[in-house]
Amino acid sequence: MSAPVPGASPYAAPGAPADARRVRRTTLGVALAVTGLTAAACAYLWHTDPHQPGQALPRCPFNVMTGLLCPACGGTRMVYDLLHGELSAAFHDNAALLVLGVPLAAYVGGRLLYEGLRGRRYRVRPTPRTLAAVLATALVWGVVRNVVG
Repeated sequence: MSAPVPGASPYAAPGAPADARRVRRTTLGVALAVTGLTAAACAYLWHTDPHQPGQALPRCPFNVMTGLLCPACGGTRMVYDLLHGELSAAFHDNAALLVLGVPLAAYVGGRLLYEGLRGRRYRVRPTPRTLAAVLATALVWGVVRNVVG
């Protein structure tokens, strides 16, 4: 009979490294916390129409200071419309965020969960080229949505 491994959980799969179990446990905890916070935010937003003035929602600091729309302005309205099944209204609120941001967030979140459940750490490490593309897209979108209207 072999000696127990120090720090190993008696409930872990035999032969699985302790680090992989810790990564899985942490991933599940973070996923549960993010899911709970997202559900709470969506429940609040479901009953709080950001299209109506006077709602208890934060205003965009860039918009408050300049009067211009930042690349993410309309994101709260977009999520509200998506929750209510209004895809065309969500597209009107912020087309770039809907078409690019939502799939990107889903991919990164899914990849983090997938790798974590397999016991592997995953860190999002965008290349300089990727960062430049994201910043250029945000800049162009910010200009286009304020010029075209």
